[in-house]
Amino acid sequence: MPANVNSDISDDAANSLLGVRCSALGQQWQMRPYMERHAEAIASRLGVPLVVGQLIAGRGISIDDADVFYNPTLKNSLPDPSTLKDMDKGAARLVRAIDQGEEIAIFGDYDVDGATSSAVLHRFLSAVGAKVRIYIPDRMTEGYGPNAKALIGLRGAGVDLVLTVDCGILSFEPLEAAHKAGLEVIVVDHHKAEARLPIAAAVINPNRLDDDSGQGQLAAVGVSFLLAVAVNRLLREAGYYGDEIREPDLRSLLDIVALGTVADVVPLTGVNRALVAQGLTVMASRRNVGLASLADVGRIAEAPTAYHAGFILGPRVNAGGRVGQSHLGAKLLSSNDPIEARQIAEKLDKYNDERRAIEAEVLTAATEQTEAKYGIEGAPDTIVVAYGEGWHVGVIGIVASRLKDKYGLPTLVIGSDGAAATEAKGSARSISGVDLGAAVIEAVQQGVLLKGGGHAMAAGLSVEPSRVGELTEFLKQHLKSQVAKARESKTLKVDAVVALTGATVHLIDQIEKVGPFGAGNPGPRFVLPELDLIRVDRVGQNHLRCIFKSKDGKSIKVMAFRQADEPMGHLLQTGIGRRFHVAGKLKKDTWSGTPKAELLLDDVSLIGAP
Repeated sequence: MPANVNSDISDDAANSLLGVRCSALGQQWQMRPYMERHAEAIASRLGVPLVVGQLIAGRGISIDDADVFYNPTLKNSLPDPSTLKDMDKGAARLVRAIDQGEEIAIFGDYDVDGATSSAVLHRFLSAVGAKVRIYIPDRMTEGYGPNAKALIGLRGAGVDLVLTVDCGILSFEPLEAAHKAGLEVIVVDHHKAEARLPIAAAVINPNRLDDDSGQGQLAAVGVSFLLAVAVNRLLREAGYYGDEIREPDLRSLLDIVALGTVADVVPLTGVNRALVAQGLTVMASRRNVGLASLADVGRIAEAPTAYHAGFILGPRVNAGGRVGQSHLGAKLLSSNDPIEARQIAEKLDKYNDERRAIEAEVLTAATEQTEAKYGIEGAPDTIVVAYGEGWHVGVIGIVASRLKDKYGLPTLVIGSDGAAATEAKGSARSISGVDLGAAVIEAVQQGVLLKGGGHAMAAGLSVEPSRVGELTEFLKQHLKSQVAKARESKTLKVDAVVALTGATVHLIDQIEKVGPFGAGNPGPRFVLPELDLIRVDRVGQNHLRCIFKSKDGKSIKVMAFRQADEPMGHLLQTGIGRRFHVAGKLKKDTWSGTPKAELLLDDVSLIGAP
């Protein structure tokens, strides 16, 4: 059973846990603070083990809010769609389009959030009898977001109304061109907005500067779902449903909503938590043939979790937009044909393999470039920027994420077609406490970038290759104070210390009840103290499988992903026979058929190291 060092909020809560002030990753370990009496009260009120009460209290949940957190429901959490600016206006325009038989096109981004947003609205609008199609731009030839040529082409093909989903908030020129061509547009987005808004029939975005709904944490798929709720309500009130067209069950869309919400790494708090919790339940029923086929090719043989959505399903949906055909993800999630769905899922699985290979090549080149600048042990003080000619723009976002994890700094990776290119495309990932989206928008306004946008943790941009150096200096100056503050105390928050005998499948079952886990509700991290490393094997491309053993002879498998060639990996590979404190997340290993506890490694500390 977990042992907690807090008796109340301990006076020495800021002190290092188990004396670990500088781990293998240079982190100080700290117990996540909480009040013991609050944990006990929560456990008592919910009728759950104390460890569950501890985890809930450690996430800052009050005793009064504990039940809503532990049992998230849409009834308690779903906001009234009308609280979002322009929602009623956009819903009314869509109802008119449905009623008058207008041609509707959904213009979606090519990532998971865009694909799921497109699929949610396509499924809903099709169910209510609308004439609707999906248009996903090609990442390589069209780039991100609406473009005038595509919009005018849709108008020429008879489309009367376009919904831009997960894009459009900064597409001023394309939407102006659409307006001049007589095409109406509803923007459905969640990215950071400027004070100026694009020309549109409605601009639905909880991150508009004048939106006071308090729903800025929603992914675009969440905003799209709320639009479906608003339109459904208007149709019901108008008496639209009857024997010919029956009211659709919007809950059937929640599996797609859950996938997009998790994959876009928005906070799993509030309504997002309820959407994902309910959506994973729907996903387990396998009613969406596209998701079921994707789970099959991903070899998911258990009830889906946020982990499966974020690390198995999401990357495969993304793969089409990154290295294959951009429209495949949305098409898969919209399909009702099992044969078609299986074919698309298999194609996306192959694209995902291709993506991994391309990603590895670009990551190696970007890492070598960074090490050449700062040395193998060095790193920039504010932001990592890597630029390469010929780097595939479909993988630069993933590479940026990898480098961000490696250096603990905001990272921007930029690729161009070659030496003659006049425009390079970049993707950036941030660390907690550093708002990259705002910095990119400021760079656009200052004329440093051709275009760009995003949110706090991720951004995309276009820049002239000759101005990459200028952009780097701009971002350094703009982010310097935020990064310094974020890195003042490099700590690893731990939920509890667990003896290896207590790291059981039963414990994992208990802690899973506090999920779904993700951004805003991190998976519980435990420290297993004083373990001897008895075996290390390199598996896959860059992973380590370790076996640790306690003094009483119990052993556990510990997986260190993407660490084989990193400093922590070198420590492990040369540390057989030595004793460590081990930190990570417990999960079930079902590979052998009988569930066992294993640990996904976050950090280690060598006992006795100086």
